[in-house]
Amino acid sequence: MTPSPHTTVVTGASSGIGAATAQLLAARGHRVVLIGRNHDAVTTIKDGLPDIEAGPHHALTCDVTIPTQVSTAVASIIEITGVPDGLVNAAGICSPVPLDELTPESWMATLQTNLTGTFLMSQAIATGMRRAAVSGSILNLGSEASLIGMPHYAAYCASKAGVVGLTRSMAAELAPHIRVNVLCPGPVDTPMLRAELEMTGDPAAAWEAELARVPLGKVATAHETADAAVWLLTTATNATGSVLSLDGGTTGAFYGANSR
Repeated sequence: MTPSPHTTVVTGASSGIGAATAQLLAARGHRVVLIGRNHDAVTTIKDGLPDIEAGPHHALTCDVTIPTQVSTAVASIIEITGVPDGLVNAAGICSPVPLDELTPESWMATLQTNLTGTFLMSQAIATGMRRAAVSGSILNLGSEASLIGMPHYAAYCASKAGVVGLTRSMAAELAPHIRVNVLCPGPVDTPMLRAELEMTGDPAAAWEAELARVPLGKVATAHETADAAVWLLTTATNATGSVLSLDGGTTGAFYGANSR
């Protein structure tokens, strides 16, 4: 089946960067397929999207860590909308913990969502694109933790560093018809970050610490992060295998210090 103009799949679309990216894509005329584990949450985001000429938006419940659910979801997407020409892998989890308290179960859960989920969705969508001769674009969500070490974030750093390696490999293999890039934000004001701050026992102090370690002295919004994601996905047509840091300077300048 041929794609509707600009049909884009967004994982992790029930909140945070995923939801903001879905909203921005829809505002720019994309038909969006939203994927999340929470049916009610992802449907609520979908119902708030503007109507577009390309056709109705869709919400699917899927756990991106489970291969059978991914293959079923992608088959449904292709049947409903045709082969999409865009994918944003925004599904992710983070549970900071000291290294000596990191359990194998927590380690595996983080890698399965952040890295394996990105692989499974990318593999399924890219295979559909290639079989249908659809030129497309994949945008993966990395992190500042893809590029630097952060105490208590061993699993998260490992998973997001893996996303960078996966992105570069796919970019090399899928060129010239499918572009693959990775966006690496710093701290972003999302429910995931707020949950991390709550885990410290003093979220107000933890928020101030986040601000202090960022050279620009600010925490990004989900919407400004989505703006960069959509740019890489749609507008940066000469970019593939690119790693874009959008972190307020934490990786380009330094981490954990304050020069202001």
